[in-house]
Amino acid sequence: MDWQDALRQFAESNPDLPEGQEPVAEPQERASARQPRLDIFMERKGRGGKTATFVSGWVCDDADLQPIATALKQKLGAGGSARGGEILIQGDRRKDLLRLLTEMGYKARII
Repeated sequence: MDWQDALRQFAESNPDLPEGQEPVAEPQERASARQPRLDIFMERKGRGGKTATFVSGWVCDDADLQPIATALKQKLGAGGSARGGEILIQGDRRKDLLRLLTEMGYKARII
């Protein structure tokens, strides 16, 4: 049985559909289409020469960002914060963050 036969059987068993109209299969949303591409960058300015790594590009509020930042900080063993739509991790951890975010299912790039 192919997919067309399966749709015909569904249409015959569903009396709510108008005569001769077959149900339309809804496209599945890809998880990557809903997730933003994150940018990972390092900055030293305004920190007394100390480095900090930022992850920007989030499309959620700070309350939703906090658990992600906490998990990243624990896995890296580093301090940091999450505010203003960005995650800050102390030190130059760009490659480690790229690996962890990719494992978590996010698209990310180092800029």
